[in-house]
Amino acid sequence: MANKSVWSDNRFWQRSATWVTGFAAILLIWLTFDTSAQISMGTDKDIQNKVTKRVPGPTVINYKITYERSPKRGLEVPIIGGNDGKGNSLFQEKEKFFGRDDWSEKEARAMLHLGKLGSQAKNCMDCHTLLGNGAYYAPDLTKSWLDPMWEDGTMQAIIGGTLGKELSKEEAMAEFLQHPELYPTHARQMPNLGITKKEAIGIVAFLKQMSSIDTNGFPRNFGKMKGAINGK
Repeated sequence: MANKSVWSDNRFWQRSATWVTGFAAILLIWLTFDTSAQISMGTDKDIQNKVTKRVPGPTVINYKITYERSPKRGLEVPIIGGNDGKGNSLFQEKEKFFGRDDWSEKEARAMLHLGKLGSQAKNCMDCHTLLGNGAYYAPDLTKSWLDPMWEDGTMQAIIGGTLGKELSKEEAMAEFLQHPELYPTHARQMPNLGITKKEAIGIVAFLKQMSSIDTNGFPRNFGKMKGAINGK
């Protein structure tokens, strides 16, 4: 009797399927735990100890945030509080955010929570993209805090000129969110969504914290936009 080929042996395929399914299940469980750790928000203690987290803690709003190319990774990464010269955050250089650079973790977390809820309540993702989710009708908001028009003071000058006073970046952004119809900045003008001043402050905090998240260079080519950090 001729030997039966292993490729036609049902038991071989059953065992193979069992091993592959088991391996895939273990891999999926490991990836789930790894991803959960990666996307978990850090704390103020992490920042104080200069521990870089993919999602920095709420008090990151007290620091200057830039977006610079990492020679090691070959893409743009958030730099918080200054660069150590090797592409790592120093967590030293602060900047005022609505007049303060000493927001406590409790205060900052409350602002971010309000901002996140506000972005959801106003259905921002119906038009914008946040962290890869949403629509492409309007500009991507993932790194909007670092947008060239806000970085170089263009928008502050436009909005401040209309109001007759000098505004910081965060103040100008909050004003724009409350009255976007007064400041047409895009071919697809943003409608007035009835955002209150308190909600606007929360949303701006949410946008600043979101710009500090390490998104592996997403959105692509943002760092090469004219006027942006390391732009060409």
